[in-house]
Amino acid sequence: MRDPAIAQIHPLLARRASGVLLHITSLPGRHGSGDLGASARHFLDWLALAGQTLWQILPLTPPGAGHSPYQSPSAFAGNPWMVDLDDLVACGWLPPLEDPDFDDHHCEFERVIPYRLAALKTAWNGFLEKSSEADRTALAEFTRLHAAWLDDYALFMVLEDRHGAPWTQWPAALAKRAPEALHLLQKEEAHAIGFWHFVQWRFDVQWQRLRRDAHARGIHIVGDVPIFVAHHSADVWAHADQFLLDGHGDPLVVAGVPPDYFSATGQRWGNPLYHWDTMARNGYHWWKQRMSHLFSQVDVARLDHFRGFETYWEIPATESTAQGGQWRNGPGNAFFAALRKELGALPIIAEDLGLITEAVSRLRLDCGFPGMRVMQFAFGDTAHNPYLPHNFEPGTVAYTGTHDNDTTIGWWQQAMESERHAARQYLGPQTDQEIHWAMIQSLSQSVARTLVIPFQDVLGLDGRHRMNTPGHPQGCWTWRFHWSEVNDLPAARLAAMSRAHGRT
Repeated sequence: MRDPAIAQIHPLLARRASGVLLHITSLPGRHGSGDLGASARHFLDWLALAGQTLWQILPLTPPGAGHSPYQSPSAFAGNPWMVDLDDLVACGWLPPLEDPDFDDHHCEFERVIPYRLAALKTAWNGFLEKSSEADRTALAEFTRLHAAWLDDYALFMVLEDRHGAPWTQWPAALAKRAPEALHLLQKEEAHAIGFWHFVQWRFDVQWQRLRRDAHARGIHIVGDVPIFVAHHSADVWAHADQFLLDGHGDPLVVAGVPPDYFSATGQRWGNPLYHWDTMARNGYHWWKQRMSHLFSQVDVARLDHFRGFETYWEIPATESTAQGGQWRNGPGNAFFAALRKELGALPIIAEDLGLITEAVSRLRLDCGFPGMRVMQFAFGDTAHNPYLPHNFEPGTVAYTGTHDNDTTIGWWQQAMESERHAARQYLGPQTDQEIHWAMIQSLSQSVARTLVIPFQDVLGLDGRHRMNTPGHPQGCWTWRFHWSEVNDLPAARLAAMSRAHGRT
């Protein structure tokens, strides 16, 4: 019989499975950043060899401030810098590219983005000159099918190139989307608008090809949904009434979290907050479009900052820290009921880390979403710590760490001696020699239905390979691995562990 504790969970998250967390940009590649090309397909082969059936990534959307994928100019668009340039060469639209001198271990975005943008523009001109009628028809059909978000995104990118950021400082007619001003812009910038349509079409073609390749190997893709969007984004510009903004379009209040053990002033993220009452009146239409689009790209989604759907911390935009904020009620179960009515069963992982109340847990359980447990948080107090594997429920997604954590070896090197002592007592004699494998084995043996391991921990890399440090606006999101760091042993070891623990 099926375990009643997971009876409401989506089938993809109710089976015993394991996978690896690795963002697309962290893949090797000669064009300065990981992309949707040969290395991505090779990584699928590695996952299959390692017996893994999940590949978790970060948001596929374009990066924003600090090159963060969580501050995107669009909640719908694909990241242009992930487009496989070699595929455009193969299509005959882009001349062969010489090997540029990029860092093999870091995305040098300041150099990579201009390089890739120039190549994409060359490919767009090549497409206009050399494309077949079938290709032109395919682009036109893609543009028609995705017009609800694509047209606004393309206009936004053209205007950003003209006027910079933020959009509230653009000429008033354009900032306020006067129809006659937008119509004139469409006529004046038809070539540039067509370019952004072309880039999104090629992203979609390449991504869907990669996803089919994953499915052919029995691998499902786990995507990521940032709860909030950037103020300087096509979404806020095009749907200003859906956000709490003043008459000029600037935020009245912004998102964050209150003061806690980790920060005496809390965290002021600065994202505009949703006008949930307005969204409810139109049936959460924007969110339905967003999630429908996402589930056309991925099989499972990690929903970031889940607690914000129950209660969220509202900070007046005039406050420089999070201290002056207050709790406000989120949309709660009515929001998820509306999504289910539109989309059916929701394959969602709730990111429920941090200070979680009984009400937040109740909402998650009512929705049938598994929560997250990160083992690096397990060794600070007693045997009742919820992040210790013996306290897991079956409806759990277990991690050694996430993209926001240090690597496990980096964490071990920086941990307090009391934490290391507790880990030794719990994990046994191999802890000092192989803390990463000791954690992976403990999690793999647990009742948690789903296990996800950052690729850095599979490879046993130290803190120099960390992806992100929360609160650091610069120097994050750049990590890349090199195939020379990957030998046959980790894949074989992970495959044997998955078989032994029924994660197949």
